[in-house]
Amino acid sequence: MNRLYHFPLSPFSRKVRLSLAEKKVEVELVEERYWEKDSDFLRRNPAGKVPILKMGGLTMADSTAICEFLEEKHPTPALLPKAAEQRYEARRLVGWFDDKFYHEVTSKLVGERVFRKVMGTGYPDSANVKSGAKAIRFHLDYMTTLLDERRWLAGNEMTLADFAAAAQLSCLDYISDVDWNRSEVVKDWYAKIKSRPAFRTILADQVPGFPQPRHYADLDF
Repeated sequence: MNRLYHFPLSPFSRKVRLSLAEKKVEVELVEERYWEKDSDFLRRNPAGKVPILKMGGLTMADSTAICEFLEEKHPTPALLPKAAEQRYEARRLVGWFDDKFYHEVTSKLVGERVFRKVMGTGYPDSANVKSGAKAIRFHLDYMTTLLDERRWLAGNEMTLADFAAAAQLSCLDYISDVDWNRSEVVKDWYAKIKSRPAFRTILADQVPGFPQPRHYADLDF
């Protein structure tokens, strides 16, 4: 059995989970409290990060490397376009959400509101929360600009870029930190991707001490 070591509110874990589900690759989910730096976990990934995928005798780390591996190993349905220019754009946006969006928004909102409590590292830093709340408006506006010109974020077909973005936003939506009224086009895009079968396990996630908001699993939110 394939096995994915993950944490429910890790957007990088969610990106891999979405790719696996879209490609109908079955895995056993193993929740990993990676910050505790268990010795067995560190042997699997000395970087001490999730996700880690065990598949076919391989133990793989780094969410983007895992998704690229899955794309090559299970090319249907494709999550990267065929044309080099479009593949570049999809990869550029994966990098945007994994790096810029995560550090400016997710790490400051989910990181402060959830992970500080879960990890026992104190109270939320209000300056970080304010910074994340301000930054998400910029990112939603940027997504609006993209989606005004395209059906999906990287073009007219759904790609890994959409999963990278949805992974970040779904973590934020779990704690009600997305103003869906800011952009109708982004809300429509999220409703479309949220309704895919691949999203079902994401919508079923439960984090002890942090109950889902009512709208979280609602496809007509």
